[in-house]
Amino acid sequence: MRKVTLLFAFMIGLAYAQGKMSPEQRQAVLDYQLTLSRANSLISALDSMTKYVVSLPDYADRVRKAAGMTPAQRLAQIENDPRATAILKQNNLTARDYIVGVPALRMALMLAQGGPGGGNLVASPANVAFAKANLGTLKPKMDAADGASARK
Repeated sequence: MRKVTLLFAFMIGLAYAQGKMSPEQRQAVLDYQLTLSRANSLISALDSMTKYVVSLPDYADRVRKAAGMTPAQRLAQIENDPRATAILKQNNLTARDYIVGVPALRMALMLAQGGPGGGNLVASPANVAFAKANLGTLKPKMDAADGASARK
């Protein structure tokens, strides 16, 4: 169960980091501006979204399918799911904010910790600086959200 939960938590970010990022996706990540409020909303939504998806009887199948989807397909899937949409609305996010923002935050945090850049691991200099300045606050929250359902 923990493996699938972590897979879900990373699926959006990994799609970007594993060579599937188009020039448009790369630019969207670079253009996404992180703030503390937005980062907290993204982490809260990630936590709730992970709990929601893991609670579904077909969650493993959903995770497998989502890993092979294009960003447009993932966006449509979220927008057509009333519960997912409610989670995002509760956190003052759009589906696009979530699809782009979670990987932007995750990659900025990885680079802020000294992770190797390059390839599809990208973040704007402003987002890396933001992540470095807030690493002590955001990293534990992101780690907790990544393991959210394992605490059940």
